[in-house]
Amino acid sequence: MAKLNDEQLKEIQGLQQQFMNFKISIADAELNKAKAVSEIQKLQVQFSEVEKKLMEEFGKDATVDLKTGEVTLPKPEEKNGENK
Repeated sequence: MAKLNDEQLKEIQGLQQQFMNFKISIADAELNKAKAVSEIQKLQVQFSEVEKKLMEEFGKDATVDLKTGEVTLPKPEEKNGENK
């Protein structure tokens, strides 16, 4: 029966180990990706809930400066030079 010499065996075993390590790295990355996607979805729900509360308080057309917290309300529409 033919057999690999020690150098050939170590080389092929090393390559196999590297292959397995990369497979594990990819699996870990996919798990982290799935976790991140799940967290983003939770944040989107929370953002929507806060956004809804703010729209109820300030109106749906208000603009919020996220740096300063300043709320800009839309100007009333003018018709024939007069405010509605």
